[in-house]
Amino acid sequence: MDLFMAISLFFLCFIFFIYKSYLQKRNQNCYLLGYECYKASDDLKLDTETCGKLILRNKNLGSDQYKFLLRTMVNAGIGEETYGPRNVIDGTEETPNLSGSLSEVDDIVFGTLDKLFDNNGVSPSEIDILVITISMITSVPSLPARVINRYKMRDDVKVFNLSGMGCSASVIAVDLVHHLFKTYMNSFAVIVSSESLIPNWYHGNERSMMLPNILFRLGGCSLLLTNKSSMKHKSLMKLKLSVRFHGGASDEAYQSCTRVEDSQGYCGFSLSKSLPQAAAKAVTMNFRVLLPKTLPLRELVRYATVSFLHSKTNNNKGKTPSLNMKSGFQHFCIHPGGRAVIDAMGRSLGLNEYDLEPTRMALHRFGNTSAAGIWF
Repeated sequence: MDLFMAISLFFLCFIFFIYKSYLQKRNQNCYLLGYECYKASDDLKLDTETCGKLILRNKNLGSDQYKFLLRTMVNAGIGEETYGPRNVIDGTEETPNLSGSLSEVDDIVFGTLDKLFDNNGVSPSEIDILVITISMITSVPSLPARVINRYKMRDDVKVFNLSGMGCSASVIAVDLVHHLFKTYMNSFAVIVSSESLIPNWYHGNERSMMLPNILFRLGGCSLLLTNKSSMKHKSLMKLKLSVRFHGGASDEAYQSCTRVEDSQGYCGFSLSKSLPQAAAKAVTMNFRVLLPKTLPLRELVRYATVSFLHSKTNNNKGKTPSLNMKSGFQHFCIHPGGRAVIDAMGRSLGLNEYDLEPTRMALHRFGNTSAAGIWF
């Protein structure tokens, strides 16, 4: 009898662990059901002629600054149909106000969310997780509270307000939702990513702080995600793996993009010369975890063999071995931060113009829309 009880108990424990593993695996799903990107009205287009007039309006610029900005505009890879903030178009960029800033955010956030809910047949009351990533403005009530009040969401919705994260924010938000889905079963999540340009337009003459005026443009996106297995047939994509490296402990990375005041008291974002190096280091650290899990074994063996032989040769001045990224990836979605960023990423990953064309066109058509950029 004792033997029978022991066998039965063992069998029940085995069934329990199998079922628990199944539930854990099922709840690790993360499906993208839909997303909406913001497209401003035509009266907000910031073409080259308008940009030229905007530069001439800034009385703090000298001839060297004019030449620098014009040269940067020509070489930035940005086209004639990107969108600028309302106060810049109206010529009132030196006197931003809170109502205009919140109106800009509301237009982007509510405009994309309205379409997201309508196009996917999901009610705001069904949302279990809400993540807002708008780095360059704060408000009271908070931005998530504005969304919850507008759509009358449930009182038990899990809310996260990510700020100060810039261009990486929407990817970080997806990683956050991916981890939350392991705890909250059968859930819907919404991510909203944008920036507020109206209160952050720079009026001084520091070169490192004038660059954002050239590169950054109006944009935003809203995403609908779920871990419901029953919804996978409706999904656009499934997230299989996410990796996040934080380089904030490095002074080089920490100081690469900061909001500061210049010597004249004008606020703006300063992009340091160390930004490309900090970004390259972050990509390298992510790849150390990502590539062994995504590239085929034959490519990893080939790279290890070639690297070993290269290290044993006397002449190490030749081209260093590199991984064939295309052996494990079909498409590359690179942040359209600027032409120099795209070129550098293309060289480091061994990509050709066909691989980079979607990113270049996103930059050309919409500019650098920060956290929303890759979704455009």
